[in-house]
Amino acid sequence: MAKRRGRSGEGEPTFWDAGGGAGGEEPVALQEAARSRYLNYALSVITSRALPDVRDGLKPVQRRILYTMGIGGIRSDGKHRKCAKVVGDVMGSFHPHGDMAIYEALVRMAQPFSLRVPLVDGSGNFGSLDGDGAAAMRYTECRLAVEAEGLLEEIGQKTVDFRPNYDGTREEPVVLPARLPNLLINGSTGIAVGMATNIPPHNPVEVCETLLRLLKSPGLTNRQLLSSMPGPDFPTGGQILNTAEELLAIYEGGSGAVRLRGTWEEGRRGRAGKTAIITSIPYALNKATLVERIAEIIAGKKLPPLLDVRDLSADDVRIELLLKSDADEQMVFAYLYRNTPLQQNFNVNLTCLVPAGTADVGRPERCDLKSVLHYFLAFRLEVVTRRLENELEGLRRRIHVLDGFAKVFDALDEILAIIRGSDGKQDAAARIVARFRLDAEQTDAILELKLYRLARLEIHVVLDERKRKRARAKEIEGLLGDEDARWGLVGSEIAALRDHYRGKPEFARRSVIESAADEPEFKAEDFIVDEDNVVLVTRDGWVKRQKEVKDLGKTKVREGDRILAAEPGSTKEPIVFFSSQGSAYTCRIADIPATTGHGDPIQTRFALKDGERIVAALSLDPRRIGAIASASPDEPAPVHAFAATSDGYCLRFSLASFVEPSTRNGRRFARLGGVAEVLGVTAVRGDETIIAASRNARAILCPVSEVRFTTGAARGVLLMKLATGDALLGYIASRGERDLLVVATNRDAEKTISTTKYGVTGRGGKGREIQKTGTFERIVERELLPPDPLT
Repeated sequence: MAKRRGRSGEGEPTFWDAGGGAGGEEPVALQEAARSRYLNYALSVITSRALPDVRDGLKPVQRRILYTMGIGGIRSDGKHRKCAKVVGDVMGSFHPHGDMAIYEALVRMAQPFSLRVPLVDGSGNFGSLDGDGAAAMRYTECRLAVEAEGLLEEIGQKTVDFRPNYDGTREEPVVLPARLPNLLINGSTGIAVGMATNIPPHNPVEVCETLLRLLKSPGLTNRQLLSSMPGPDFPTGGQILNTAEELLAIYEGGSGAVRLRGTWEEGRRGRAGKTAIITSIPYALNKATLVERIAEIIAGKKLPPLLDVRDLSADDVRIELLLKSDADEQMVFAYLYRNTPLQQNFNVNLTCLVPAGTADVGRPERCDLKSVLHYFLAFRLEVVTRRLENELEGLRRRIHVLDGFAKVFDALDEILAIIRGSDGKQDAAARIVARFRLDAEQTDAILELKLYRLARLEIHVVLDERKRKRARAKEIEGLLGDEDARWGLVGSEIAALRDHYRGKPEFARRSVIESAADEPEFKAEDFIVDEDNVVLVTRDGWVKRQKEVKDLGKTKVREGDRILAAEPGSTKEPIVFFSSQGSAYTCRIADIPATTGHGDPIQTRFALKDGERIVAALSLDPRRIGAIASASPDEPAPVHAFAATSDGYCLRFSLASFVEPSTRNGRRFARLGGVAEVLGVTAVRGDETIIAASRNARAILCPVSEVRFTTGAARGVLLMKLATGDALLGYIASRGERDLLVVATNRDAEKTISTTKYGVTGRGGKGREIQKTGTFERIVERELLPPDPLT
């Protein structure tokens, strides 16, 4: 452990580590100490926590739970025991990393929707597909599942290596002698340092069949192996959309995305409409989240054919969707697949620990399918060999004892006399060894012989047992001398496991592998009801839509807020919001929440930056905005946009590039200098006069046609040359003599600026001095009138 910190002669930070130097310490460079400790930590996480072993498919915590239950007698044929007891035993003996981590691992092994073949038989509340957590460990009970016995069956036959536990008081197995290929059947997920694993579950019958094929023909390729194990088989079912070639690429490279979606079937028809039933959902999806997302779509009227959703699930998934009588189910689900978690990707990563040079530490490796199967088969051959060797050793010891029984049976009277004349067990043993030339083990067995075994008929039992033991020992010796015969034994055990799974309906394939080549194409506009609405945006960035607005003064807004813009348009048409930092955010009017309340903050839909605010909004409904398409990209359209910034610059730009909905980050329309902000964006036709005023009581009037038209985001050209400390306050695009720019002065007065009072000049000048003394404080906003009806 590092004790003190200092600096070396070269000025590098150093630590003094115990173990060297005259004082029992030696200096170590900080970077070396940090690297060494971090590598130790990373290795510990990789090998002892996050990654499963390719042989038994278990992480250390899972292995320790199952081993503790096995040695504790909590077997599948026994009664359930409190999970708190199991967790306590595991933590106290093998896994001192916290009770919640152990309990969460135990719970997952008991969930039929998490593991294809659950390893723990739970009693009580162990969670649900809706994301409900398990009850506290003091309320739940568990025992080993029947299938988990195959992981532990050979643990007492010296089939695997053991190592000391964390405090050296006990020993734990390095790996369990798994009969079933658990890694592929149940999969695994985990995040280590610099690497991760995400192995999908597979069908147990298919995995066993594939192992048998590889055992029979070791030269099979991944493509050939996939003919019997075509892809994952998730506990929650679903439809896998990948083609055979895509799945082959995943299993050959050890990584890739499996596209998975829920399945549905037609339901009943009635007077209120018809129903469709979602019968399976993607793996690891929270069902309640899916139902909530579908409900949001219904509430927002984004999918008019969909009327209602109800979750009728019990043990199986059953989500009922109420549709209109004339609804196209294929189109409805095409929309749901694209806009809800009903379709999502499972990112495969076949990284696991494979055997390394040392017995108790594996090395991480990203494997292909054939490698995973090969490692398991090689492990099974090792387990079978060690099991046979252990059995042969026990047989030889027993045969040796039986030989001693047979040798002395006719001299029982003499042995009894020796025992009766001896001074104790040790003296009797010494005399028997000297008289009959037996070893200590045989002599001890004779001395422990029960009196009823002295009957004359018992010699036949001894001889028959010795005969059977010798025959079995000879058979095992033959197996140990013939590797092909041992491979045959491995195959027969896997075949028995396959037959066991094949006979149970719960192990039939659940996930359907079928591409969606004939899926109908659709556009989001197909599901939008075409109706005219008015979008209302406030100064504080709250947005909503209503069918009509007769009096803006009576529109409900938050205290201290006011309406910034009222833009009408069809629900199928786009609306664009312009921000103070030069970004434009586009969405369809139908995507704006319909409400008579305050609406929603615009940040819930778009990712505005700190300090960014909406300064203008324009409906791009052609009936409202006019023609925004241009014959040439370099020429302005009949209707385009004008923007001015607080540092005196301005620009004209096209609105056509903002028609398509944007991402949450929006699109740039202006590039700002320094701390400047966009003051506003206005739709213009090219014949307007720009009237702008600055804080130093100066104003400029110039034709908008003098402002250069830009084809991309730009800073623009100079509108008004500002003195140091001055800033542009605002502007209007005047279309006639009645358009007035009203400004408030620092003397609580108002000034009006119009083309009738002041002459129009060119852009780029210092502007006209409106008053000799004082300053302008702000632009007085004109009264916002309800929008005219669309025609």
